[in-house]
Amino acid sequence: MPSGDIFDPAAMAAAAAAAPVPEAAPEPTPVWTLIQGLTLREFLSDAGELTLDERRAIVEQALLVLEQNYAHLPLKIAMHGVNPLQRLKLLRAKLDRPGTPEPELAFHAEMLSIFHSVRDLHTLYLLPEPFNNTAATLPFVIEEAAGGDGGSQYLVSSVDAPALVPAEFVPGVVVTHWNGVPIARAVEVNGSRFTGGNPAARHRRALATLTSRSLVVHLPPDEEWVELHYIDLDGKPQQFSMEWLVLRRIIPPAPPSGSLPLGFDLEGQEVASIRAFLNPPAKAAEASPSAYQATGKFLWREVATSTGTYGHIRITGFQLGEFATDEAFQQAFLKFLNDFVAIATHLPEAGLIIDIRNNPGGVIAAGETLLQFLTPKKIQPESAQMLCSPLNLRLSRESPRNYGQWAASLEQSVETGAVYSDAFTLTAPTLANAFGQFYHGPVVLITDARCYSTADIFAAGFADHEIGDIIGTDGNTGAGGGNVVDHTDLLKALREPYEDLPRGAGMTLAIRRMLRVGGSAGVPLEDLGVLPTVGHQLTAADVLHGNQDLMERAGSILHGKPVRRLRLAAVPGDASLTVALDTLGLDRADLYVDGRPRGSYDIAAGESTVVVPGVVTATKVRAEGFLGENLVAVAHTFLD
Repeated sequence: MPSGDIFDPAAMAAAAAAAPVPEAAPEPTPVWTLIQGLTLREFLSDAGELTLDERRAIVEQALLVLEQNYAHLPLKIAMHGVNPLQRLKLLRAKLDRPGTPEPELAFHAEMLSIFHSVRDLHTLYLLPEPFNNTAATLPFVIEEAAGGDGGSQYLVSSVDAPALVPAEFVPGVVVTHWNGVPIARAVEVNGSRFTGGNPAARHRRALATLTSRSLVVHLPPDEEWVELHYIDLDGKPQQFSMEWLVLRRIIPPAPPSGSLPLGFDLEGQEVASIRAFLNPPAKAAEASPSAYQATGKFLWREVATSTGTYGHIRITGFQLGEFATDEAFQQAFLKFLNDFVAIATHLPEAGLIIDIRNNPGGVIAAGETLLQFLTPKKIQPESAQMLCSPLNLRLSRESPRNYGQWAASLEQSVETGAVYSDAFTLTAPTLANAFGQFYHGPVVLITDARCYSTADIFAAGFADHEIGDIIGTDGNTGAGGGNVVDHTDLLKALREPYEDLPRGAGMTLAIRRMLRVGGSAGVPLEDLGVLPTVGHQLTAADVLHGNQDLMERAGSILHGKPVRRLRLAAVPGDASLTVALDTLGLDRADLYVDGRPRGSYDIAAGESTVVVPGVVTATKVRAEGFLGENLVAVAHTFLD
């Protein structure tokens, strides 16, 4: 886990002064290939070779991790009225009965149903070969937008392979029926099959997986082809049918690593990789009406609205990649932070729109560390708890690097009967506050029900530290409040009782649950999510034309907020320090030199100069800006 002392605040200040460097969309490493001529029926005809003993082994390991390791089990039983442990025991009993076992696909269907019953995208059953290397997809994307009657309509937002669909089937057509079922009902039915911690999350997942399904986390579609009815751009009803395309994975997915606290959505990453294969990022960027610049994990631009021009940053993910050494990871982590600071400080001070829609998460520390750049407040990272169990106690003792902090309270629970351990942060507080505020203008955050895990944690921190309003295009976030590990991580930590799963099968689970801070201190993030303060249903203009109405809505909120500015430079003299200030929206500045308070000064908007006496040497000057008694801005400068 990175800590605050490995990073240089002076270097971060230099990064803030440098203009952000736009980067061309990278050519993605091919993950999938299209199997020409292979139909879904042909794939399923000989898919699956699990023996009865292999099925039993999978069930036993599932029972073990859900009962002994799964952090959210008490919450899920209470909130959703489910009993995954009993269902696994019943499945085990069925496998022990004499006679011919049921088809393998039925076994996978039951395993998926059991795991999906807890409605947690961190906690998944991953199908074995050949399912784990296969996807079924259609070459277009359907999105929901506000309809003219006050309800919803379902628009085609992109067509990835025009040659495979009718000429009239283009972005903007309105889908009315899916296999003869009204499209809204088809989405609802799809949502009932899949996981998601709240209704908004299930609905968004249903829509995302309607046309793209990775068979490592989902059953193959029931239908071999899809019949679509739609209204074309001329208002004429049309229809066509096409078979599912079958993709084969050529690069295996990287499993989550338990050595670094992660929170991400595997299903979301799978869907994104399928869409990236069909519509590569460089091609998508050319066709996008949004005119984003790309730098690292960030897409950014200035947006002109009727109330002014604002900055817009989309954080596409918090996953930083796979690294062979800690040093390589730290460099990638630092680049992530530098990129954000450089972008934010070069966008208009009138207001900043942070957008985490569709963000599947990643490194938890990457999300929590960004918060300090947007507020003068001290950041309190979320804390994490483990389920009290004998096996988790063994993990804490035998894998102290990952779980050692929780050992004492897990041991004490034998006497106290506590359900959960004590709570400790996964992000070092020193790191969460290592650099301080860099953007001083008002900020709003845009969320949807597909931002998940670390994106949930970022949104919760944004709300709990009262950084700004949250605009939700759905009624909640994805509500992924856990730290995910892979079954292989547990196997590395303890060779017994964990066992290798057969034929590439896998499991992931939430090993720790996250608790919110501030006014929501102690509230679990899982399933409850982060509620928006402002709602906005996407419109056709949003879906097809670069979020026009959404940006207008965000601009109207920012326009009503105070704009702050706090810039400073310092020049040493003979036993004094001359500090030049450029301020807006402040009436007082308190100055600290190398951590010691050196004076409080009344100021007016604009440029001013303050001479601080008695300073012989100095390396760092900190200014705290106040309006009345309220701390509203903080800035730093560094001297050679």
